[in-house]
Amino acid sequence: MPEVIYGAGKTPEQIIGILNVMKENGQSRVLITRLSGDAAATIASVHELDYHADARVGIMGGLPEPNGIGRIVVATGGTSDIPVAEEAALTAEALGNEVVRLYDVGVAGLHRLLSHLEEIMSASVIIAIAGMEGALASAIGGLADCPVIAVPTSVGYGASFHGLSALLSMLNSCASGVSVVNIDNGFGAGYMASLINHMEVKE
Repeated sequence: MPEVIYGAGKTPEQIIGILNVMKENGQSRVLITRLSGDAAATIASVHELDYHADARVGIMGGLPEPNGIGRIVVATGGTSDIPVAEEAALTAEALGNEVVRLYDVGVAGLHRLLSHLEEIMSASVIIAIAGMEGALASAIGGLADCPVIAVPTSVGYGASFHGLSALLSMLNSCASGVSVVNIDNGFGAGYMASLINHMEVKE
């Protein structure tokens, strides 16, 4: 897997310097996460950069052709979860995966999730992203026959404690095959999903 730059806390000049070194060492495609729009504009004046403002993700070098063993489904409970979902989806795409997005399919309208059973059952890996009580991961985990990576988000009212409620719900899921990453960690979920989607039987 190529090295990834975590953009938060770095100046645009520092990121440009890191990109220069990575290019000199033969890495033509670079993913930058948690990148602000202002920093992206400065970087784009030096390096060709595709910036996705909703996900705060920058990609230098474009997206590769998918070469995973199957498809990764990225599903969200609500529209408010899309920024985290896009971070996960773009991470997976930058690492060579075909991604199917299913947004706003949470338990508040369960019929919307059930209308996508074909996509769910055909996935190699599913990333379930939700705030509030985080029930989407359990609902998908009870339907799917593949690994489910749950991502709690900080979306919700006061008692959601900025995602802690969703995190604890997902950790306590009774659906088998559900693993959990940190709050709002779309990158971590996309990276792990890519590893799973590129696994082959070892000799």
